[in-house]
Order: sequence, then C-alpha cells, then structure tokens
Amino acid sequence: MGQAVSLPRPSNGNDVLALPIFKQEDSSLPLDGETKHPPFQYVMCAATSPAVKLHDETLTYLNQGQSYEIRMLDNRKMGDMPAITGKLVKSIIRVVFHDRRLQYTEHQQLEGWKWNRPGDRLLDLDIPMSVGIIDTRTNPSQLNAVEFLWDPAKRTSAFIQVHCISTEFTPRKHGGEKGVPFRIQVDTFKQNENGEYTDHLHSASCQIKVFKPKGADRKQKTDREKMEKRTAHEKEKYQPSYDTTVLTEMRLEPIIEDAVEHEQKKSSKRTLPADYGDSLAKRGSCSPWPDTPTAYVNSSPSAAPAFTPPQQGTCSVPDSNSSSPNHQGDGVPQLSSEQLQPSATIQETQQWLLKNRFSSYTRLFSNFSGADLLKLTKEDLVQICGAADGIRLYNSLKSRAVRPRLTIYVCQEQPSGPALQGPQLAGGGGDGGGRTPYVYHAIYLEEMVASEVARKLALVFNIPFHQISQVYRQGPTGIHILVSDQMVQNFQDESCFLFFTVKAENGDGIHIVLK
Repeated sequence: MGQAVSLPRPSNGNDVLALPIFKQEDSSLPLDGETKHPPFQYVMCAATSPAVKLHDETLTYLNQGQSYEIRMLDNRKMGDMPAITGKLVKSIIRVVFHDRRLQYTEHQQLEGWKWNRPGDRLLDLDIPMSVGIIDTRTNPSQLNAVEFLWDPAKRTSAFIQVHCISTEFTPRKHGGEKGVPFRIQVDTFKQNENGEYTDHLHSASCQIKVFKPKGADRKQKTDREKMEKRTAHEKEKYQPSYDTTVLTEMRLEPIIEDAVEHEQKKSSKRTLPADYGDSLAKRGSCSPWPDTPTAYVNSSPSAAPAFTPPQQGTCSVPDSNSSSPNHQGDGVPQLSSEQLQPSATIQETQQWLLKNRFSSYTRLFSNFSGADLLKLTKEDLVQICGAADGIRLYNSLKSRAVRPRLTIYVCQEQPSGPALQGPQLAGGGGDGGGRTPYVYHAIYLEEMVASEVARKLALVFNIPFHQISQVYRQGPTGIHILVSDQMVQNFQDESCFLFFTVKAENGDGIHIVLK
C-alpha cells in the first residue's frame, strides 16, 4: 500500500548512511505501547544545513521565489486507515513563524507584509510543475496557505514557492541583522460523514530560512566551509547535511490526549505532565489551523470534484463589548456571561471556547470536558496557548472580573422614618430595638458618566429607566445640584449615598436626589 521511501543520505559522499536526528522526536513524552506509525511522510527536495548541532532540529535554506518539490508519500502499513483507501485527502501547506514572539502577532505581521507588498502572496503553488494534485485552492485573505486534494495511492508532488524573506520580519537596526526562521507546515484531512474535509489525519513541519535569490546557495556554501575548518572532534557535535528535508511529524492533539491518559492512570488528576511545555517547545509548536475562509479562488487547470472547506461552529461569538465582564448593564460587576462549569460536557466546553473567543484552540481541546479544562494550571495554559492567550484563558476559566474604576454604596431612603446612620447600619440590635437597618447596594462604575449612574440605579432598585428625568445631588441648604459627568468623576471611591425620588415638574417622570 505505502510507497517506497528512500532515506536521506549525507551530501558529503560518505558510504555510511547517517540517519537524521530530529529535535521533535516523541521519545520525550511517555506513551503507552508503541509509537504510532505516521500515515504520511512529506519530503522537501532541499538540502539541510551542515551547521546544526546534534539533537537540534534541522534547518533548511530556501531561495525566494524558487520552486521546491514536496513529495507527498503514503507511509501507511498494510491495513492502516482503511477508510481513506481509494479516496482523496486534502492537504494544506502553510508558511508560519517559528518563533513564539512572532506567532503571538502573526496576524499583524502578515497584514504589515501585505501592506508593503500589495498583490503578492507569501506562499504559492507552482501548478505546472506539480504532479498528482487536484482542485488547488488559494484564499485571498490567507496569503500564507495553499490547499489541494490528492490520492495517497498515486505519485504526488507539490512544488511550492515562498515569496517572503526572513529579514522582512526583523526589526531594522544597523543592517546585517539575522533573518527570522519560518516553518513549512503540512496538515492533512480526510472526509467526514458529510463529505467535508475536516477530520484531521496528520501534521508535519520543518524549519526554514528564506533568502533573496541565490542567497540560500551562498549561505549553504558558507556553512559548509565553516564546518570543513572545524576539527574532527568538533564535527562530531554537528549533523551532516542531507540532500532532502524530511518534515517531522507534529502530533499536538494526540500528544495532549495521550499525555492526559498517561497521567490519569498514575493519579486521579487529569492534568498535563510537568515536562509537557518543554516537549511542546521541542516539537516546534505546531501552529493552530487558521480560521476557515469563506471564499476560495479555484486555480486548478482541470475540472475536479469540488470540496467544501471546514466550517466554523454555529455558536455566536459575542462582540467586544458583551465579552467584557463588566459591560452587563448591571450595578454589580458580572464575572462572566456564562461561566464554564466542571460538569460541562465536551460539546459544551467547545461552545464555551467559541463564545469566549478561543476558536483557535477548539481542536486543541477537542477531547476536554469542563472538569479537564478547569484542572489545568496557569503554567499549563501558558505553555499550551502562549503567554497572551494562556493568561486570557486562565482568567476566563477562573472568572476574574476587571476591577471597577469607581465604587459607590447607595440606599433608597424610606419615607416611614429617618435613616439609620453610621454604625447603626451594621445590625438591628442594641439601642435600635426592632428598627430594621437600611441595606446599601454596591454600584460599580466603569464609564464614570452621569447616565451610567442613572442606568445602574434603575436596574438595582427596579426603577423604569425611561422615567428618570434627572439625577441630582442635595447640596448645602437643601439645594439640588445636577449630577454631571464631571461630578461623577470627582466622587470619592466607596462613597455612601441615600437617595429619594420626587416627581418631575411635567409629571411624566421622576428625579433622583442623592444625599
């Protein structure tokens, strides 16, 4: 079933076959049973750098705009994945950032590149040179990705062209700065029961640097000359150069699930192993799938069966205002519009992630229930999602409210008698006899404007908001001072107010008087 795969050979001409050592090997993560055999293998026809130390990930230099072949190889054993036998699969090839720092700001970085290079793409397919690919598609809004269908049983080669260079994303200083590394990443999917290519099968990637035309050849020659000057003992610390680059398997979802199952067997807690963050970093941190585009440009030279791109979940995502914990129109700050409960099922957890703007991680946590997600520590989430999203997810899970800008305490004055002041508010005993103490309500202000005071008073004390004409503050000799935005901004934090209502002059509404 599988195609014959020739192992890469050192380009130094030695007869002894030296196997490449990849930093992303799965041996650092304890798994039950044998390591799963990868169903596919992707081999890029470009030589690796000889200046890479043993146990480090390989590095490959590419020339900007040059076509490089990626061989799509069926690596299944007899009987593996019978569901895709005789069927097409979909692969998405992307160029993504290798550094975490740039991954956090990938969207902004790519938008800046698009602004400086209007009409250009970061990644293209050389369709005339490619073999066996069907229904190639590119999305104008995703300049770093191409996708196509292919038959694992047939010879398939995709020729790619990378148009961005590594120094384009380096802060300009004094010239001669080092370029940032990229990753070529291939994600492969099969059809689901609805005929959509959304079921993930396999992912693999490799580290690259892209130079201006002919620059990669010069850099490769420089590295080779440097290695030739080293002693035999020093050379033993480095990998040989290989004629081809094997993309290393990235198994984020299985890694997480297998690690969880492994830890669960050792203890009752469903948590990630302590070294999970390190092992994730060694694997190059496979980039999450981008949000699914809605418009594609079909660049296939021949007619082929059409396929539907994966669709986003149907859950509505709240806007930026409603997602803020304190923009709820209530006098009391709300923690979250919908807190994730430990009893939440896997499906409910997925919906919660979508509603709270974590759609990029729904596949990553596809097997996590509410209890599983809540057991992750802050350090776990930062290691999995990165610093920015990890902290945001931790705060969302723990329902941490944003501290209000101003807090005031308000009580509605009862007409039956004078209000109890000072310490008498604490209870109804002592000399107070059977008198009932007034209860104050906390009003949390964010906008610090008069209309917000009126709106939240109406909500807390069940006053129809449309009936409130004005809000006044009782001043010296009982005068009524209009509460303005400036007055609210000068309220002292945790001030106490009694208020009463009077009919408006026109008789259609009421005024609120703070005292």
